[in-house]
Amino acid sequence: MRYYIIAGEASGDLHASNLMKQILLLDEKAEFRFWGGDRMQAVGGDLVVHYKDIAFMGFIEVVKNLGTILKNISFCKKDIEAYKPDALILVDYPGFNLRIAEWAKPKGLKVFYYISPQIWAWKQSRVHKINSSVDKLFAILPFEKDFYKKFNYDIDFVGHPLLDAIDNDLVEAASVIRKRYGFGDEKIVLLLPGSRKQEIQAMLPVMLAAAKKNKGYKYVLAGVKSIPEEMYAGILGKSKVQIVSGNTYGLLSVASAAMVTSGTATLETALFEVPEVVCYKGSKISYQIAKRLIKVKYISLVNLILDRVAVTELIQDEMNADRLSGELRKILSDEVMIAKMKADYKELKTKLGGGGASRKTAEGIVNFLRHA
Repeated sequence: MRYYIIAGEASGDLHASNLMKQILLLDEKAEFRFWGGDRMQAVGGDLVVHYKDIAFMGFIEVVKNLGTILKNISFCKKDIEAYKPDALILVDYPGFNLRIAEWAKPKGLKVFYYISPQIWAWKQSRVHKINSSVDKLFAILPFEKDFYKKFNYDIDFVGHPLLDAIDNDLVEAASVIRKRYGFGDEKIVLLLPGSRKQEIQAMLPVMLAAAKKNKGYKYVLAGVKSIPEEMYAGILGKSKVQIVSGNTYGLLSVASAAMVTSGTATLETALFEVPEVVCYKGSKISYQIAKRLIKVKYISLVNLILDRVAVTELIQDEMNADRLSGELRKILSDEVMIAKMKADYKELKTKLGGGGASRKTAEGIVNFLRHA
């Protein structure tokens, strides 16, 4: 069968690639055409657009790039029609993917959504559009099934795919990682400033300033391959922070603490049981808009899933060098706080369900198609 997949971010590229591997185990003749990244390309198929060319962050940034986004949507529709897939698989990336779903369903395409849009955070009315335009929805957060049930919409909770991704990537001992990058025995603090250029430009300078206030540690920037090292270097300047790109999980396996931009990385860090401070800073206008629209108590997945403050969140004006350095100091030296955070992380893993999210989703898609 022919599968057209759309993933618009680094995390989507990771989870879609693992889903593709599982589909191939169930459907040996599977053919893929996709919007995504290097991980999906490594599995095989035709990469149409790389996510690094379509990722925009914040309300104002989206408005500024609206012309480009609309052109991408138009091109995507034409490309799907030309490919004539048996299945359209949409992975997260709701601003784009929900528009494609609404267009695709009336045309008779089978539409699957993997990683539910976070409509529980804002625009909850979109649940009705999803119900009418998606054949099967696969959710990865435990509270999402109950949320959709309030709207009489039965979805599949498959567990979180990060549980599988981390198991698959944990192949090297911490000693190997330390030797490869010349870390020695010092305590390592990771800087995880995000995967989008706008995030990095906003977050990394503050993280660097906080690092300068906490000496005596080895600071390492976990870069993403889609961002040129020249961009990181331009912000780092003469800083002694070491850049390591494309091996975030290896770095997390040896880290003692991390400063993390809000997003999937907050959950990845928790699953490696690394104490963290969650950071977020956007443009003033985007932040004010989001503040009025978003209906959740927390911005990090860790706190959202546990429904309490397990990790400190520094948002907007609170995301400054003084506050961040102070919180970083706590998670590096306060043994009681560190132990409590790690206990919370263990509870988090239990709430996320067992592994096999990619396999369960692949089975749900392939079985649906075979019986359609």
